Amino acid sequence: MQLGFVGLGRMGASMVERLLGGGHGVVAYDVSAEARRAVAAKGATEATSLGQLVRSLTPPRAIWIMVPAGAPTEDTIRGLAPLLSGGDVLIDGGNSHYKDDPRRAADLQSRGIHYVDAGTSGGIWGLKNGYCLMIGGERAIFDRLEPIFRTLAPPDGYAYVGGHGAGHYVKMIHNGIEYGLMQAYAEGFELLHASEFQLDLAAIAHLWNQGSVVRSWLLELAKQALRADPNLEGLKGYVEDSGEGRWTVEAAMEKNVPVPAMTLALFTRFRSRQSDAFAEKMLAALRHAFGGHAVKRSSPPRP
Repeated sequence: MQLGFVGLGRMGASMVERLLGGGHGVVAYDVSAEARRAVAAKGATEATSLGQLVRSLTPPRAIWIMVPAGAPTEDTIRGLAPLLSGGDVLIDGGNSHYKDDPRRAADLQSRGIHYVDAGTSGGIWGLKNGYCLMIGGERAIFDRLEPIFRTLAPPDGYAYVGGHGAGHYVKMIHNGIEYGLMQAYAEGFELLHASEFQLDLAAIAHLWNQGSVVRSWLLELAKQALRADPNLEGLKGYVEDSGEGRWTVEAAMEKNVPVPAMTLALFTRFRSRQSDAFAEKMLAALRHAFGGHAVKRSSPPRP
């Protein structure tokens, strides 16, 4: 199939390469000329503007958008919509909020343009291993685009999950679970690191992947990180969040579903960005006030 592709970052460029390897024709655009040249060198057709990208595709067109969620995605859709024709399809493969999808689909439908939300997981390893695709929209459009999904995903690695918004909703919950899993591994390995034993943490990560109930790809990545830097001395414990963990917790509150593990994992990421947090100072002050417990001072107290 022929596919337009907008967004050639770490994941986007690898997805284009995987599509090319599967025999698809790809017309690629990115604001970075360097990124465009890199995929053109691998066989993609370079487009220097959204207009050129659209003109280079044969109707009915399909264009995959792989740019950051929020304004970049909205701007890209607004830029493409007037250039497209009835029967064309826009696919948002980024981490958009699922509540944005029905609105986008309705706006595009008024022009005769179809919309697909494709939750995409696989990170920088997707080129080799394939991408897990959670796809929402019209079933007929999913069927039409299935050769693309089949190429991008590993065997059984893609599925139609429901109407507009369902793909990004499933991906959002996926990322919320990911937060909880990573937090559990992080806490467990901290306990191992703090033990009185001389433990080889990389070897333990490898061991647990051999038939144990906690085996996973995340443990493989943990093993690699610990082999490269056993005490993780080259890293700071500062952890960002992409937004999907927040949306997961918000959705849980809206639906009255308790998600304590995912919520605490999200809040732990917030705490990782604080240094000498006010809350901890307040705790120290209260312990000192009611029990006379010793405190550590950063400066002499004011009179």
